[in-house]
Amino acid sequence: MNAKNDEPEYLTLAQASKFLQVSQPTLRNWDRNGTLKAFRLGTRKAMRYKKADLIKFIEKSN
Repeated sequence: MNAKNDEPEYLTLAQASKFLQVSQPTLRNWDRNGTLKAFRLGTRKAMRYKKADLIKFIEKSN
């Protein structure tokens, strides 16, 4: 967990989707085309997004 707030440093696909207010398929597409890359964890290759990267993405988009 991040000491500054209750949100974890790395967000799941669902959490990142809610944070950015976009659909999960949109995030998957952005990962595929390189717009916003996700980290892959474990054998299932679960998608995780670094919260700092999401904030930078929002700032860059504005």
